[in-house]
Amino acid sequence: MESLLLRIQETAKLLGVSKWTVYRWVEEGRLRGTKIGQGSLRVFRTSVNELIEKAKINRDPTQAIPRSKALETRPAKRKTHP
Repeated sequence: MESLLLRIQETAKLLGVSKWTVYRWVEEGRLRGTKIGQGSLRVFRTSVNELIEKAKINRDPTQAIPRSKALETRPAKRKTHP
């Protein structure tokens, strides 16, 4: 049986982000969480699943920019000399 609540590290691993990103996403409302005990934060698995599904829906592979084109659009780095 899957747990309804996930620890921060579990959530981060599932989403492929850092634990700090998970904390920020909970604060921003992207993920729903709850505090338990002495302030331990847990994330609702349903909100993680919803975020994953939303990302799948919003991802349109036909709109992907080839890596070489993406690099061309970046501004050139300025060289600084002492």
